[in-house]
Amino acid sequence: MKKIQGIVLLIAAGICTMQAQTAVTAAPQGETASVKWYSIEEAIALQAKTPKKIFVDVYAKWCGPCKMMDRYTFSHPAVAGYLNKNFYPVKFDAEQLEPVTINGKTYILRTEYADQRSPGIHEYAIALLLSDENRQIGYPSTVYLNEKGEKIQTLSGYQQPQIISPILVFFAENYYAKMPWEDYEKNVWPTHPANSGLLQ
Repeated sequence: MKKIQGIVLLIAAGICTMQAQTAVTAAPQGETASVKWYSIEEAIALQAKTPKKIFVDVYAKWCGPCKMMDRYTFSHPAVAGYLNKNFYPVKFDAEQLEPVTINGKTYILRTEYADQRSPGIHEYAIALLLSDENRQIGYPSTVYLNEKGEKIQTLSGYQQPQIISPILVFFAENYYAKMPWEDYEKNVWPTHPANSGLLQ
C-alpha cells in the first residue's frame, strides 16, 4: 500500500494545480482521439481470451469533473492510444439501473442511497470503490484491475493527461509490483519512452 500512497498525493497536487490554472490542458490543437470503451462484462470476457489489465472509469452523469475527464483527458491522443493498447478500458455508470453479472454474481442498483440527484449507487461501483483503506465513494474514480480481474488500486479525483499518464504506465507495465511510486516517479518516468507523447 505504501507504493501507492505517493500516487494519491500526486493526484491531490494535480487537482490543486488544476484549480489554480485558468485553462485546463486539452489535447494538442486539432488532435483528438477516442478510447474504445467496453462494458465490464465485455472486458472480462475479452480478458479471459487475451489477458490484459482492465481500466475502469467510474462516473456519474451529473458529475462535472467526470465530463472534464472525457473532454480533456480521454480525448488526448496519447492517453487514448495508451489505454486502448494496454488495457481493456471500461466506462461504468455508478448509478446505472441495469444489473451487472460478473463471475456468477449479480450486482444491482442500491436505491437506499438515492437522493435528489441520484437514483442510488450500483453495487458493482461500491465493490470497486470501497475498501478497508477507502470508505468514501467519489466521482470520477479510476480503478485498475489485474489480468485476473482483481482490484489493484482505486484512485479518486479528476486527472489531467499529465497526471494520469505516469499512473497508466505504472500499472500497465507492472512497475507497481517492483518499486514504490516515489522511486518510479523519480527514476523511471522521466526517461520512459511514453513520457514525451503523454505529456504533450
